[in-house]
Amino acid sequence: MISIGLNGRADSIVTEANTATAACSGALPVYGTPFMIALMEQAAFSSLEPHLAAGESTVGTKLQVTHLAATPIGMRVWAECTVTEVERKRIVFAVTAYDEAGKIGEGVHERFIVRAEAFLEKTNAKLEGAK
Repeated sequence: MISIGLNGRADSIVTEANTATAACSGALPVYGTPFMIALMEQAAFSSLEPHLAAGESTVGTKLQVTHLAATPIGMRVWAECTVTEVERKRIVFAVTAYDEAGKIGEGVHERFIVRAEAFLEKTNAKLEGAK
């Protein structure tokens, strides 16, 4: 059961591949904001996965984040999340990212529980309309 207070975490190391330069989101070789956001989403997604019914998944629908500090290549980074609200299939998280020197980001992330097969059918139907 998904309930308020459920926690999650995801870890990474800053490399050339996850810098702002690699993401085309900046010109400096520091941890890129898009990668910090992805780490926050990974923490949230992975915290929910063991609590989902067969055939269910979650999708991210909203993210409001502040990137507070730069992180150099070679440093360990991690994101932590805590469920703050559960409303039927809507799950809201407080998300925070850290490096070995302290907090580097924080915000709020929203996910929805979906039936994976139905979600993909609806999404793939867009291909027919685009032709």
